[in-house]
Amino acid sequence: MTSFLTAVYIMWYRQIKRFLRMKSRVITAIIQPLFWMVFFGLGWAGMFRGQISKSFFGGSFLAFLTPGVVMISVSTISFMSGVSVIWDKEFGFLKEVLVAPASRSAIIFGRALGDSTVAVMQGLIVLLLSIVFYPNLNVTFLPIALVSMILTALTLTSIGISIGSKMSSMEGFQLINTLIFMPTIFLSGAFIPLASMPNWMKTLTLINPLTYGVDATRNALTGVGFLPLTIDLLLLSIFSIFFLGLSALIFKRTTIG
Repeated sequence: MTSFLTAVYIMWYRQIKRFLRMKSRVITAIIQPLFWMVFFGLGWAGMFRGQISKSFFGGSFLAFLTPGVVMISVSTISFMSGVSVIWDKEFGFLKEVLVAPASRSAIIFGRALGDSTVAVMQGLIVLLLSIVFYPNLNVTFLPIALVSMILTALTLTSIGISIGSKMSSMEGFQLINTLIFMPTIFLSGAFIPLASMPNWMKTLTLINPLTYGVDATRNALTGVGFLPLTIDLLLLSIFSIFFLGLSALIFKRTTIG
C-alpha cells in the first residue's frame, strides 16, 4: 500500500511540476478562456442587454456564461492530458515507467490526479479573474463548484489518457480533439441554454459528462441550473469512477512498439 501511494504521489508531483515549468502553456491556459469572456461574453451580453431572457434563468448572459467559461478552462487542460501520454511515448519516458516495479494502476491514478489538479488550479484562476467581468457570482458555494471541477477534471483527464494510450502521434490526437472535444464543449450548455436546444441535441447533451460539470458549477455560482445539483454531482461521480477505471484498464494493456 505504501509503494502504491508513493507511486501515485510521484506521478502527481511530476505532472504538476512539468506544467509549471512550461510558462508559455501556463499563460496560454489562463488567457484563452478570458478571450471567451471578453470577445464572446461581453459582445453577446450587449446583444441581450435590456431583454432578459427566460433561457438565462431570468439573469444576464454573463451570469450564464461565466461558469461555462470556467469549466471550459478545466476541461481543455483535462482532455489534453492525452498529449502528455503521447509525448512520453515519443521521448522514452513512458517506456521507463512501464518497466518500473510500480503498479500501472498507481501510475495512471497519479497521472490523472496530477493533470486534474493542474486543470482545477487553472479553473480557479479563471474563476477569480472572471469576477472582474461578473462580480455577482455566489462565492459562498465555491467549495461545491470546486467539487464539480475536480470530478469533471478526473473524468475528462481519464478520457484523454485512454485515447492517448491508444495513439502514437500528436497529429492524430489533435484530430480527435477537433472531432470529439470541440462538439463536447458546444453540447455542454456552456454557451447555449439546454432548454433552447432541439430535442435531438438535448439527447446528446445527456451523454456528455461536461454537461453535468457545467450545470453543477452554474448551480453553485449562480443558484440556478437545468438539473438539481445533487443529480449533477451524482452523475459526475459515476462518470469519474467509470472513466478512471477504464483508463487504468487501457493503460495496463499499453505496450511500446
